[in-house]
Amino acid sequence: MNKTKKLTYSGIFIALGVVIPYIFHILGGPALGSVLLPMHIPVLLCGFICGKKHGFIVGLITPVLSYLVTGFTMPPMPIVIYMIFELSAYGFFAGLIYEKTGKKVLLALLGSMVIGRIVKGAVTFLMTVPFGNAFIFKGFMTSTFVVGIWGILIQLLLIPVVIKMYEKLTLNHQ
Repeated sequence: MNKTKKLTYSGIFIALGVVIPYIFHILGGPALGSVLLPMHIPVLLCGFICGKKHGFIVGLITPVLSYLVTGFTMPPMPIVIYMIFELSAYGFFAGLIYEKTGKKVLLALLGSMVIGRIVKGAVTFLMTVPFGNAFIFKGFMTSTFVVGIWGILIQLLLIPVVIKMYEKLTLNHQ
């Protein structure tokens, strides 16, 4: 894929990463985003389709732009800070692992999801402990895995299907 296409797709993924969570917020309130994780999907897709560099950049820009566009509410501070790191890791590692494993979608998806959550944990720890606050591991695990289980399942079901469809479409157009 050429640079112009990657840039165009990246812009589309950023737009989706801002608009889709906003729609979820309107329909179901702020908690729906924490449950279904709609901002993760466009970032992960970008990593697969455009590669690690663009996935990283889209992961970096999307939560910041969403925060600015929604009037500093979505995602709220300080959540936006760890989301910048988490989503950047998702986008980067989705692209990297996908490329290094010979386009094994599920392996790349699982790997990027685990690494992104480790990054989220490290950033959350660094945002709490140095300032005299307790890092509660059980609370982190609950908010990261239990609350977001439906979003994780949606990602595991939806993203491989979308990537396979994209691969078939691009293969047919070459």
